[in-house]
Amino acid sequence: MEKAFLIDTTLCTACRGCQVACKQWHDLPTEITKNRGTYENPADLSFNTYKLVRMRETVVDNRLRWLFFPEQCRHCLSPPCQDTAGEPGAIYTDPATGAVLYTAETRFLKADDIIASCPYNIPRKSEDGTLAKCDMCNDRVHNGLLPACVQTCPTGAMTFGDLDKIRKLADERLAEVRKKFPKAVLVDPDDVRVIYLTPFDPKLSFEHAIAEAGPVGLTRHLALRKMTRPLTSVLEGIRNV
Repeated sequence: MEKAFLIDTTLCTACRGCQVACKQWHDLPTEITKNRGTYENPADLSFNTYKLVRMRETVVDNRLRWLFFPEQCRHCLSPPCQDTAGEPGAIYTDPATGAVLYTAETRFLKADDIIASCPYNIPRKSEDGTLAKCDMCNDRVHNGLLPACVQTCPTGAMTFGDLDKIRKLADERLAEVRKKFPKAVLVDPDDVRVIYLTPFDPKLSFEHAIAEAGPVGLTRHLALRKMTRPLTSVLEGIRNV
């Protein structure tokens, strides 16, 4: 059964436990960082950082808000990076889980083209051109375990399970959150296996939160079809469960 995440950013406290757990499970080295006037560190994703909690302090509806966004690969249902690579030995989708996986063979591909094809600006390359990103902790999932980030989340902001169940849960949670945050949305829920719920316009949380149209010539379209589901359809779906 294909898997998916629901990341409810209204429950995220930016503790960065998910960020640390990802590093630990994948045995990734630390990054050299510096004080940039923000708690967000390091400054960006990298070949050695698959998950990064984005932090934004901004005014929304005349109130100061802290907006947190645990950024990671979305494991697209139709991944443009895989289409662009055109080499199943380098980038492929695990049919059992839906995880989009990169291998060491990516070092022989045109890394910059693959990076440019991602509508979320996720893949990062090493000095030799090998690409890396979140792998959904696919080894853990195949052994009946939760991804490390989900396992360590202390607030329940991250949920993992079967794709159809997560989609249903996302709709239900959206209806609940909209009682407090009427502008809450699900981000690209029909295109990805990592569904974010944000209380406001997702771009207030992070500029690459929403899918952007890829370069002309891609073999598929992930250009944003529908950022959110109308609340009426969400409620109708809940009534029909």
